[in-house]
Amino acid sequence: MSFINSIRRIKAITVKEIRQLKRDRITFGMVVMIPLIQLLLFGYAINTDVRNVPVAIVDQSDSAAGRWIVEAIKVTQVVSVEAFYKTSTEAEAAITRGEIRAALILPPNLTEKLANNETLGQWIVDGSDTMIAGAMKQLRNMPLDQITGTNTQKPATFEVALFYNPEQRSAVNIVPGLIAVILTMTMILFTSAAIVREREKGNLELLITTPIKPLELMLGKILPYIIVGLIQMTIILGLGHFIFDVPINGSLAQLLMGTLLFIAASLTLGLIISTIARTQLQAMQMTIFIILPTILLSGFMFPFEAMPKPAQWIAEILPATHFMRIIRAVVLRGGEIGDMPFDTLWLVGFTVIGIIIASLRFNKRLD
Repeated sequence: MSFINSIRRIKAITVKEIRQLKRDRITFGMVVMIPLIQLLLFGYAINTDVRNVPVAIVDQSDSAAGRWIVEAIKVTQVVSVEAFYKTSTEAEAAITRGEIRAALILPPNLTEKLANNETLGQWIVDGSDTMIAGAMKQLRNMPLDQITGTNTQKPATFEVALFYNPEQRSAVNIVPGLIAVILTMTMILFTSAAIVREREKGNLELLITTPIKPLELMLGKILPYIIVGLIQMTIILGLGHFIFDVPINGSLAQLLMGTLLFIAASLTLGLIISTIARTQLQAMQMTIFIILPTILLSGFMFPFEAMPKPAQWIAEILPATHFMRIIRAVVLRGGEIGDMPFDTLWLVGFTVIGIIIASLRFNKRLD
């Protein structure tokens, strides 16, 4: 008899939990959405076969042979020719800005080199991404017989010069990207629970009776965590430099400005979540929902160019995608945030619009 009663009590609790789960729409939605998003991200968006790497051509020969070679590299589908420059200096500056990932330099005496079966030119490659560097190495030797119409079976050869990470060490690429991932995780998690925590503790009612305005509350919640984010950035980059010998080629002022922009955007996203979630558990679940695509789509683990277009569109919405480009450009290539106006303005706009949305939603919750 006691066993039967125990079963009934377990059944009653189980039914209660199921009903509570149904009423908690956010949690119930996460049960469905998290595995669905993971399936789509891993099965569709993640592609380790690097394709369509944006490159530039510097054809100093202005010859038919140069045009043959350009057509030949297009056929490989490994690269996508995005620009043509007159000098290698212009191409190197474009790599530093992150506009292209590599450039093919063809010398003035290209036709003569082709006739003598010599090395035809040089690829200069952004070696900070080891997967991109590995893909570009495939273009060292290229068969040109079908393009030129000749019967020669000898492949055309090119030199490959890896900039910024000639040893192809993974840590050089991972450590700066890790700053974006960790800041996303901690900044969003901290602030996503900020308003919810005040509500659960009963402090929100006290705040309502004070003269504080919603925008002032939002900014007051953000400011303390900016210092936390800067401390985390310093720890990651400092230890990465001294333990893994990750170079810091850019100025600290550029690094600080870029990091502050991203911290502000991440904290703003956390505030928006805090105005939607009703419990800290819901806030944590929604944070996980943001972190998953951040890790997989921002370019941290897989080259951005290898992803299909729909996945790239989603990635462009995430602040981490833009900061990933900025932090790697500044730290590894010695770039400046002024060289990346699109990514910089996106973070600024995201922060401003996000604070306005969070303030309006907070006003609505008070009504």
